[in-house]
Amino acid sequence: MDRKAWIAVVLSVAGLFGWQWWYQKTYGEALAQQRGVEAQERAATAASPTPAPYAEQPGASATPVGVPLASPGASPAPANPLASAPATPAFSEETLSMESDALEYTFTTRGGGIARIALRGHTSAQDGLVVINGGRPVAIGAIGTRPEEMGLDQYRITERGPDFVTLEAELAAGFKVTKRFKLASGGDEPAAHVTAMELTFANTTGEAMRSSGYFLAVGGLAPLHDRDLATYTGFDYQSEGKSRFQGVNWFAPSRIPLVGIETRGARPFFLENTPALTWAGVKNQYFTSVVWPMNGLTGDRLWAMKFEVPPIEGGTPRNGVDSAMAIPAFDIPAGGSVTHSFGLYAGPKKYQWLHDLGSGQEAILNYGIFRWVSIGLLSAMNWLKSVLHSYALAIIVLTLIIKTSLWPLQNKATASMRKMSALSPKMTELREKYKDDPTRMNQELMKLYKDYGVNPFGGCLPMMVQIPVFFGFYSMLGTAVELRNSSFFWVNDLSQPDTVFHVGSIPVNILPLVMAATMLWQMKITPKTGDAVQQRIFLFMPLIFLVFCYNFASALALYWTVQNLFSIVQLYLTRDKPIPALTKITPPGADNKKKRKRN
Repeated sequence: MDRKAWIAVVLSVAGLFGWQWWYQKTYGEALAQQRGVEAQERAATAASPTPAPYAEQPGASATPVGVPLASPGASPAPANPLASAPATPAFSEETLSMESDALEYTFTTRGGGIARIALRGHTSAQDGLVVINGGRPVAIGAIGTRPEEMGLDQYRITERGPDFVTLEAELAAGFKVTKRFKLASGGDEPAAHVTAMELTFANTTGEAMRSSGYFLAVGGLAPLHDRDLATYTGFDYQSEGKSRFQGVNWFAPSRIPLVGIETRGARPFFLENTPALTWAGVKNQYFTSVVWPMNGLTGDRLWAMKFEVPPIEGGTPRNGVDSAMAIPAFDIPAGGSVTHSFGLYAGPKKYQWLHDLGSGQEAILNYGIFRWVSIGLLSAMNWLKSVLHSYALAIIVLTLIIKTSLWPLQNKATASMRKMSALSPKMTELREKYKDDPTRMNQELMKLYKDYGVNPFGGCLPMMVQIPVFFGFYSMLGTAVELRNSSFFWVNDLSQPDTVFHVGSIPVNILPLVMAATMLWQMKITPKTGDAVQQRIFLFMPLIFLVFCYNFASALALYWTVQNLFSIVQLYLTRDKPIPALTKITPPGADNKKKRKRN
């Protein structure tokens, strides 16, 4: 590095240490006080049967589900039937197991909901079948006026049929809640993963009631194993037509990168006003549980909280997310009832299945700005798999199709790079001649490119075209449940890194290493363009892609390796062509000007 570069590095390091000193001096005392308050809250939580974080939830109502409704001018409403009710006594929980073609249900009388749903056809090495809401204390479909109250009420199973179950509870005198669950049918997908829920609130008194609304449990999910990427675990919801996602890391403390100074403590829960809430769900990398109100009903708040799952075989603990959506207040006439209908999807994150639900639930896949690229690649990959009967072969063939379609563009880019290489001596002369005048040097370089008809960015065009394809593959393969348990040679699961052994605690993944090696090979045989500094910068590209793909789904490294090998073959086929002769391009009308001058 030159002297200016060393000065920049020294100033950057000095600035980093200066920032750390200033931040500690300014905020150190406040951070210490915050950590002390959080420690007191944790101690209070441990000593109290009700979690402390809920005690002061902004906007959370402690009003019971059924509250008398007073009409204008009438006498004061009668006393709240639940205001003086004793605490819910302990009771013996009863469970009921039922099955559909694709799902195995476990219903519970604790909270009157679905304790767990096992997905047939989707296996987990640790737990057998993949389970939605497994091991969670609150059942899907449980209700409560505050999130921590869900699952406290005792229900009883009153009716059971081949494909439905009904549970009831009298939460107060004259106030009854009935829940009816219609099991998923075995028809066309995604119908096999959709459960219908009906909640009926009956008022058997002679006075109208006003419900304060309620929270409905959506379920809980955590990563299936340690290798699942935590960035895919979190909760999604759609409010006012816009879908949003919060990852499980939202709850963790915020720290300044590298320095490690904490700028915000851990968040105990998420609670937000969400007008026109049309659906809410929790998810991990490949599976989801989504609940949506039906018949014009919408929610108005969303709650979520992190939970921890014990580590597997000495690994690290996994963090999951519980969530619930709030239904706003509603009236129940005297002697009448109100029924709220919901849909529940519990299953894999398949794009077409979620899209067919009809309310934009496919946004759970979070494909990002290259969404349409990801959707097109997913459809093409699934079609090729139906023909080739292998997802690995489908990815390879799809890569070859993409590269073949870009062949003419790559040839033009290679020709442009060869022209740049031939022009390199003249460029070096200009850089030496005008090294003390960068502005003039750039002007002369651009004039040189124009005189010889060389596009300095021509070699970059194929890479620019491939970037949307790469990130489309990245987004799609990261959540493609179709790839789970798909093998290819030594790769046991294309949805996971292809770890073959460990060196200490470091996994050795073969495909990303092969990918980086092919990138270096490709760079070695590519015609050199630009100055030496730019060439050294490009040498970092294999390292960047290696870090990017090393612990990602091995299918992504497979795609990039195949496209590298294709590019290498293409370069070998064109490398023996003669170097193009450098000839100046005569601008249009230049000949006429020369003739006029001679005349």
